[in-house]
Amino acid sequence: MAHDQNSPFNCLLTGITPFEPCDLELARPDFSFHTYTPGECIFSSGDVVRHVYFVMEGIGRYFYIDAGGKERNKSLVRAGGAFASISSCVSDMPSPFFTQAITRCTTASIEYRALIELSQGNRNWADFVRKLYENLVLKKEKREAAFLLLSARERYEQFLAEFAEDCEQVPLRQVAMYLGVTDVTLSRIRREMGLT
Repeated sequence: MAHDQNSPFNCLLTGITPFEPCDLELARPDFSFHTYTPGECIFSSGDVVRHVYFVMEGIGRYFYIDAGGKERNKSLVRAGGAFASISSCVSDMPSPFFTQAITRCTTASIEYRALIELSQGNRNWADFVRKLYENLVLKKEKREAAFLLLSARERYEQFLAEFAEDCEQVPLRQVAMYLGVTDVTLSRIRREMGLT
């Protein structure tokens, strides 16, 4: 899979940083590949997570389960994104959240420690890690601003624009949790927009 310059693996990585083929070959032994079925957990709350799971295809989610057993979506992830628990990877703390495939998901995973070692010895891998963190911060800032400044309908419109053709693959229950609204509220918004 990794030898083909147009493979999903190479396209995923070069979509973040313009790697040379030799940079990709350098890292290839550190990556492993796995496909998750819809509903399958990638890692769970309480796990000490050592890997970063880059999503090559599919859609998944980060979520919490509160004391009452209610699920709350923290984030949705599509191809080009990643699953990780930074607190686990950096501090050996148990993950405070779950990650799960919503659709069939294929990931390329690497130990965080190996990723850092690559970044310390190679300029392109250093750029890759920096851009990962920048993208994470930008995503968090955008999500925070949406909750503080946008109405539920505006948040849904933002979701539709961001996920484009992939939005049909995300069950409406998951979308409602991601937007922080009830299923009933999302149904009303969709009716008002002429989507039902």
